[in-house]
Amino acid sequence: MTEKTEIWIKKGYEVFALSGEKGIIIEQLAKEVGKSKSSFYHHFADIDIFLEKLLLHHLNMSSIIAEKERNAKTINPDLINILIEHKTDLLFNRQLRINSNNSNFKSVLIKSNEIIGKDFIKLWLKETSLKLTSKQAEGFFELAMENFYLQINQENITKIWLANYFDNLNRIAHNFETNIVR
Repeated sequence: MTEKTEIWIKKGYEVFALSGEKGIIIEQLAKEVGKSKSSFYHHFADIDIFLEKLLLHHLNMSSIIAEKERNAKTINPDLINILIEHKTDLLFNRQLRINSNNSNFKSVLIKSNEIIGKDFIKLWLKETSLKLTSKQAEGFFELAMENFYLQINQENITKIWLANYFDNLNRIAHNFETNIVR
């Protein structure tokens, strides 16, 4: 990716993260990056190619997040700091989830969750000492992800909110585990 296309991708990624596909208006993007509309078409030819580049960028960012998760030792503060640092990526993923009726968005959402999910589950199970099977943990994680993305927004991705979210998730998981054992 050239520096000139990177400017468009970064701004488009931010806009998509906050407003979804409907927020991708070429005239507005051109104004925000300080370029002409013709510059956009020179680099991307059309909006579909641009969206494809945004989706590829998201998968790349998912790999970066996964690498950081592999190195995290704790949920709080390690994972929480990673999530805050990648706030835009979380919000982009949320938009993919909201608009998963689009098959391209759904496909990237699934791939992104696969990339990020494995290491998160390992860290979470280690830290909580839950005795769940891998299938139970995956199922619980899937529900937690749905709940997480329903709740997040630009304002609440903070250390306090995330710490409370994970504390609540752990409480629910321990209740879940206790009911399974009975």
